[in-house]
Amino acid sequence: MAQDGVTLPGGASAQRQQPRWARWWARRHRIADWLLAVAFLPWTALMLVGDPHGLLGLPAMAVSAVAALIGDAAGVFLGLHAGWGALTLGAAVSTVVLFRRTRPRLMFGAATVTLLCYGDIGMAALAMFTYAAWYDDRRRLGLWSAWLTLCTLAVYTVGGPMTAPAASTMLIMFYGLPLAVGLWIGTRRVLIANLRERAERLEREQHLLADQAISAERTRIAREMHDVVAHRVSLMVLHAGGLEVSAPDGRTAESAALIRNTGRDALAELREILGVLRDNPESSAPTAPQPVLSDLFRLVGEWRSAGMPVRESATGTPVTLSAQTERTAYRIVQEALTNAAKHAPDADVRVHLDHRPDTLEITVENSPSPAAAAAPPPSSGYGLAGLRERVNLAGGSLRTGPRLDGGWRVTAVLPLTPDGLGEGRGAGQ
Repeated sequence: MAQDGVTLPGGASAQRQQPRWARWWARRHRIADWLLAVAFLPWTALMLVGDPHGLLGLPAMAVSAVAALIGDAAGVFLGLHAGWGALTLGAAVSTVVLFRRTRPRLMFGAATVTLLCYGDIGMAALAMFTYAAWYDDRRRLGLWSAWLTLCTLAVYTVGGPMTAPAASTMLIMFYGLPLAVGLWIGTRRVLIANLRERAERLEREQHLLADQAISAERTRIAREMHDVVAHRVSLMVLHAGGLEVSAPDGRTAESAALIRNTGRDALAELREILGVLRDNPESSAPTAPQPVLSDLFRLVGEWRSAGMPVRESATGTPVTLSAQTERTAYRIVQEALTNAAKHAPDADVRVHLDHRPDTLEITVENSPSPAAAAAPPPSSGYGLAGLRERVNLAGGSLRTGPRLDGGWRVTAVLPLTPDGLGEGRGAGQ
């Protein structure tokens, strides 16, 4: 709870998004302040007109006696001035009530003044209730309550109309009950605030535990990839290097060199991926440039060197594309060529790029394979699914399916977003 003031929950923007009843409920305390302020106008008038005690008791009796002696006209004149004075005092008291939750010292000071001047116990009861409900300084609440109790006893018992037992009964009714209710409300508010804080803390801890679990899983995946995949690829590169040195003919040496270079590139990319999985700051971003459309010639050349008959063609006028679009186009051709090599060895493959005014259409298709592979390499089964996700992140569409002659076709359409705009959409890759 606040010590110097009260901050209502919810900002202005949050309140605008809430339904009307929720906005009214959020303002309920301020509405209560205004209702109490309005109620204290007639209350103050009744306390003054009735039988005021305290410092204003004798002047009020004197004014009544003078009005009775000097006649009706003068009495009306004095009554009007007394009414204006009561109205002014009531307006001042109501203004103080508006700040009962934000200015507790002002509230207790006004309660002391009204109690000593004309015996107003309502202001004192409201001050005790408000402080008990909104503030947690019990020591200060006890001091103020004791002070107002002493003032009440002084006004109503020392030369006043009440005896000590009657004053005690009045104190229990007008002070004890509001104070008890205020303490209950304040304790409940503190309990709810503590429970809310605890729930938020538990939620933050759950997020931290989830992040730790994700980090641990990523580290485990990186370790398994290093122990299994990187080890196997390294052995492949070493054997290819040995074959290149001891090859009996130039064709075999050329093929071994291609295998060795491809394996080294795979190891370099795998090392970057492992660095990202392990949250290594030095490996958070790839050091080598990411492949783009201009690298398609090198990619097609590598597959041709491996013995795949690949034809490439392009139509339209090339334009500057975003980095994400170019990377996606490269990965589409790469995955399609890899699938063709796995499932249709020795088949003719065609790569076609159609540069349109607002889109880039990529088509990779292969003819039926003349002979199935004796031992096709293992497949993860997630190549096309991952490719579809990549295309969706770029805002494009992907179609895959067999041709009428038994071949296979992969067609992707990518939007030509301006350079740089596609980066934000691909951040989740």
